[in-house]
Amino acid sequence: MGKRLSFEKNLEALEQIVAELESGTLTLDEALERYERGVAAHKECMAILAAAEKRIEVLLKGADGTFETRPFELKEGGAREDEA
Repeated sequence: MGKRLSFEKNLEALEQIVAELESGTLTLDEALERYERGVAAHKECMAILAAAEKRIEVLLKGADGTFETRPFELKEGGAREDEA
């Protein structure tokens, strides 16, 4: 298996694919091939983001003034647990 592309490279590829699809100059076969590549790039971006999210920890100050860390988690709608 080859080396994985970075998030930025996958996002760049996805942006290029979207531009090509929006141009309206591709044949149906070319458009389908770009779409498939775009889906793969999107999945890779999401996997990279999920892995990064697992690495992030939030530093919280407790009522007694001590600090603790806990995993960063998002609620439904994208709000952090300590927000809302």
